[in-house]
This record gives sequence, C-alpha cells and structure tokens, in this order.
Amino acid sequence: MSLWQIYLRVLSLLGAEKWLAITLTLGNLLLAGVFFLEPWLFGQVVDALANATHGNAWHYIGLWAAVGFGGVAASVFVSLYADRLAHRRRLAVMSQFFAHAIGLPLGFHGDHHTGRLLRILHAGSSSLFSVWLGFFREHLSTALAVVVMMPLAWRMNWKLALLMIALMTSFAIFNTLAIRRTHRAQGEVEQLHHAISERAGDVLGNVLVVQSFTRIAAEVAEIKNLMRRVLAAQYPVLRGWAWLSVANRAASTLTIVAIFALGTTLNQRGEVSVGAIVSFVGFAMMMVGRLEQLAGFISGLFFQTPALRDFFAVLDTPAGPVGNRQLPALGTVQGDVRFENVSFAFADGHAALQSLSFHAPPGATIALVGPTGAGKTTALSMLYRAYDPQAGRITVDGIDIREVDVDSLRRNIAVVFQDAGLFYRSIVDNLRVGNPEAGNEQIEAAARAADAHDFIVVKPGGYATLVAERGRSLSGGERQRLAIARAMLKDAPILILDEATSALDNSTEARIQQALQHLTTGRTTFVIAHRLSTVRSADLILVLKDGCLVEQGRYAELVALGGVFAELDRQGQFVADATDATAGQAD
Repeated sequence: MSLWQIYLRVLSLLGAEKWLAITLTLGNLLLAGVFFLEPWLFGQVVDALANATHGNAWHYIGLWAAVGFGGVAASVFVSLYADRLAHRRRLAVMSQFFAHAIGLPLGFHGDHHTGRLLRILHAGSSSLFSVWLGFFREHLSTALAVVVMMPLAWRMNWKLALLMIALMTSFAIFNTLAIRRTHRAQGEVEQLHHAISERAGDVLGNVLVVQSFTRIAAEVAEIKNLMRRVLAAQYPVLRGWAWLSVANRAASTLTIVAIFALGTTLNQRGEVSVGAIVSFVGFAMMMVGRLEQLAGFISGLFFQTPALRDFFAVLDTPAGPVGNRQLPALGTVQGDVRFENVSFAFADGHAALQSLSFHAPPGATIALVGPTGAGKTTALSMLYRAYDPQAGRITVDGIDIREVDVDSLRRNIAVVFQDAGLFYRSIVDNLRVGNPEAGNEQIEAAARAADAHDFIVVKPGGYATLVAERGRSLSGGERQRLAIARAMLKDAPILILDEATSALDNSTEARIQQALQHLTTGRTTFVIAHRLSTVRSADLILVLKDGCLVEQGRYAELVALGGVFAELDRQGQFVADATDATAGQAD
C-alpha cells in the first residue's frame, strides 16, 4: 500500500464513530473559515484606518473579536473530542488486533516472534492514534483552509495568488522527492527495529540460559550491533528530510518577500490597496504555517508508514478456523473419532502426515508412539484444529470437524500439553482456564486428584500464588500437575495427553496414574507416551514413522509382530515406571 492508501485506510477506521467524526469535520470547517477571515479583517481595518473611516474600523474590529471567540470555541471542542475519539479508537483497534492475532493459525505464530508482534501492536496503534489526532487537530483544518483560501485569494488579486500557488507547488514537489528517495531505507529501519524486539524478547525469555552460559556480554553486544545498523540506515533518511525542511523554509521566505515586492509594485500602479497587501501577507504567513504543518504531517506519516503497513498486514492475514463464526455449533459428543486418509505438510514442504486413517470408538484409549518427528503431536493437534488436513478428513461422531464452529469443537476436547503452558497469573486463575465457572471446592478437588494440592498449599500465597512467566517459578512436575488439574476441570468427553507425565518422577507418576485413570474413564483418550504402563493398557496403539501409520494393534500383538514397535520396545524407548517395576517383580 502507498502512503496515501494507508492514510485513507487509517481514516476509514473512524467509521464506527462516524457522527462524531462528521461533527468534528464541521468544527474544522468553522476553523478554516476563521483562518481566512482573520487576515481579511486585518486588511479591512488597515484600509479603514488609512482612509480615516474609524467607524468602519471599529465595525471590523468587533467582527474580528466575534470571529476570534468563535474560533476559540470551535478549537476547544475539536481538541477535546478529537482526543477522546482518538483514545477510544486506539484501544478498540488494539483489541481488534489482539483478538485477530491470537486466532491466527499456528503456522503464522511460528513465523512471527512474540516480540515482533508486540512491537507491531504498540507501534501500529500509537501511529494510528497520532494520525487520528493530527487529522482533526491539523490536517483537516489545513486542507479546508487551503480549499477556502485559494479561490478567494484568486478573486482578490490573481497576480498575488499565483505566488501562493507557486509556494504550494514547491512544497508538493519537495515532499514527493523526499518520499521517493527515502521510503526504502525507512522500511529497512523498521525491519531492524523488529529484529531488536525479537532478539530482546528471545533473551528476556531465556534469561536462565543466557546467565548460565555467560552470554550476557555477547547478547548485549549483538543488540548494540543492531542499534548501530539502525542508525546507519536512519541517518541518510534524516538527512534527506532535513534538506527538505531547508528547501521548504527557503521557498516560504522567498514567497513572502515576493508578495511584498509585487504588492508594492501593484500598489504604486493603483491595482491593490495597502490593506489588500496586508491581507495577502497574512494569507501567505498563514499558508506558510499551514504548509509547514502539512509537511510535518507528511514527514510523520512517512516515518509511521512501515509500522502501519505491518499492523495492517497482520489484520489482513486470513484467520484460521477460529475466524469462521457462521458454522453450526457442535453439541456434547460421545467421542467417536475417525481419521480418514488425513495428509498434511508444513509450509516448508515437510510432509508431517501421509494418508493417516484410524478409528477411536467412544471411551477408548489410543496410544501414539514412534520416533521423534514421526507426526504424533501434529496428528493430535489436528483434532482440535490447530491445523486442518490438506487431504482427507477428521470426524467426531460422524461429523466433519471443519463443518462445525471451532469453539464448540474445542469445548469438547481437553488437552494436557508436554509444555504445560501456564500464564503469568495466580495458580487459581491458571486452573480456572479449564473451567471459568469452577468454584473453590471443584478447584481443590481437581488439584488433589492431580496430586497438586499439597505443593500448592505450602506456597506463600497458596492458590493465590503468582506463577512466573511460562511457569518458571515451578518445577517441571509441578507445572504438569497443574496442567492435568486444569484438564480435569474442563471435564471434556475427548482427552489428549501429549506426554502429560514426561516431567514427573517415577514415584509422583505412580501416584498420579490413578487420577489419570479416573480422568480417562468414559472419555475417548489419545496419549502420546513413553511410559510402558500407558502403552500396555491402551486399547489401540498407533505406530507412526515419518508421518505414516506403519503398525497398529495392542501391545502384545505388536511385540509379536516383530516390526517397528517391537524394535522400539527392544531399544528401551518405553520407560518403565514405578508400577511397571512392581509388576515386573511380581511376575
């Protein structure tokens, strides 16, 4: 999008409050009239005094005072309500951006660092606020003043008006040249700022790693290097706009001098009065001020354009399944799940799944095993539509999940991720993510069932204890127990356990197995696990390799088959937990 297309799009976002915007436009029209009338009245007063018609002079002075007070009232109204409008719209568009961004596909978030998105949000919304405020306070009144002033100036004396037209033309040419010569470099500056945000976000998110590997000096040096590159790219842009300022100022000065010179000549010929010359000088001075404001606006918009372009690029990114709200809702389901020839490849062309087909009847426990990168997590993430199949389909109770509202689908699925995914909130608020309506008794019961209550109550604030970003204030086992309790609170008919006990030691894992058995009872459960007990007790084991389903069956059948699963078993890929060890001794 060009600079002017972006400007028009920014203004279009005011449509939600169009009546206030129209009222502010009328206020600016009044101000434009004031801008013209004041120099004209000044000229009339001068002519009246020169002709010794003091009565007319007082008449014009009275009109001048009335016009001035009217302008003050209009200015106060525009300033007050333009501020309020700009603040409201800024917060509204930030909310819109946030809602849209978190609903975008996981592939988008994989390509965009969190630090970059946060910078786009803040820089873009701040630029929008600046443009809106400038539009009502300066841009609109300037444009209206020029539109009103030039025809009237031409009518008063076309020869003097030509000098003002020449001034406007020079401003337009100078600004156009500056934009064309510097826009690419400014885009590079914006990308470097994004790189700084991404790098800083990475470092702040991995402070423990940075400190333990003594990387502080190196990371600071890299940030400073990026900043040097920013300045190297920014200085030529600033130099170009500095020369523009000099050219505009020179044109303004020459125009004022020329108006005086031409006005003097015309006055000597009797073609124009002294008052008219004063009016034209007033017009010119005001025009210079307004054109300098306009040049400042163009300069500001130029420097804001990359941020606004990035902001709109995110808003224009097609929403994933979350964005489709027109589909029918999926009611409570029995949990009959089918994958029918499902294939999926990532944007880089890597085939994650190839013609995957299986059936999970209601209440069954399905275990997915295979080497790292086999496609286990990708397959299960497609069930709650983190991705959609590129071929084939997935059904729940016989209904294609792409044909129902995605929120209603996800309400029927609880997930315990390998990375617990905790928020920078209290423990109780993290648990209520599973069920916002859950009471304290329900929350405590879920925490006890997940073997989390005992470690929670010894925290300084108990359930009100603040969890650090990404749960860093908790151990791996504590994080996963909270994630399990959160899934228990959701009480969904379909359950996904993505290596849910991988961070638990054997004794803790043995205690929580009973809770997990209670959680999975009556639910269709999908498990990605390396625990031998989980694999042994599964109703069906799916063995994936390179995105393909190579074997399926129960534990004994697959071991007897002597294929990929049996080889994984012989290599010790399945960890024997405390329960398995006890069973082994009993055998």
